[in-house]
Amino acid sequence: MDNPQVLSIKHMAFAVRDVEKALEAYRRFLGVPADTEIREYPRSRNKVALFTLGGIEYQLCQSMDEGGRFDEWIKQRGHEGLHHICYEVRDLDKALEHALANGAQLRICKACGVYGKHPHPEGFIAFLDNDAAGVEIEFMQVYTEAELEEYKRVQGI
Repeated sequence: MDNPQVLSIKHMAFAVRDVEKALEAYRRFLGVPADTEIREYPRSRNKVALFTLGGIEYQLCQSMDEGGRFDEWIKQRGHEGLHHICYEVRDLDKALEHALANGAQLRICKACGVYGKHPHPEGFIAFLDNDAAGVEIEFMQVYTEAELEEYKRVQGI
């Protein structure tokens, strides 16, 4: 049964050892723009290259510290790869209700230290503790204009 709350893929995040090297491969093989920025996120201690291919945002994510979120994931699996898919949902509460009713559990957001629904820069998010084929699941309800303004005012993360 389809979850009517799922609208689309918001982004796909890949755990990488070296974000510059990974980005260079995407530039050469897929034509990602040369001016793609690599951002450092001091709170979550990650370096991330963000770009769009085929209408989907890609995130190449490198931990800045040994034992960080993506470093640990790579060590557990022995390779780099698809870490999580973020699904944009119509109503996060209803999407979580559906997932939880079907055996899902919530995972902590390592950047925020919060379980369940909470504000993030682009919308309200939550992670499931249940992988699908080894890939984490994130849900995001993108902010309305008013919610985005409120988020900017209080800086939720």
